[in-house]
Amino acid sequence: MEEPKKYKIEEEMNKLNLKNYKAASRLIPKYLNIAFNTFHNYRKLPLNGKADIPYATVVLLEGIFGLEHGQLANYPLEMKSLQCLIYEEAGQEENA
Repeated sequence: MEEPKKYKIEEEMNKLNLKNYKAASRLIPKYLNIAFNTFHNYRKLPLNGKADIPYATVVLLEGIFGLEHGQLANYPLEMKSLQCLIYEEAGQEENA
């Protein structure tokens, strides 16, 4: 079984017909100002790997594929507000 990928880039590319797939493979790296091999590596990043794509590049890829913010990631992001983090830290300090 194939290892899950960190991002849904390959899934989005596979939705394209052959002509558009070839064009996207050529144009996306050029638009992102990265090498073709770098784009290829982004598509293959394993879910549990340490390597990652720069944030601005992820945002651009989401735009390219018409995805909403956060939809390119293949994993859930736990988000907490600053107020929640401050509250949790204050509670930990009281218990120490």
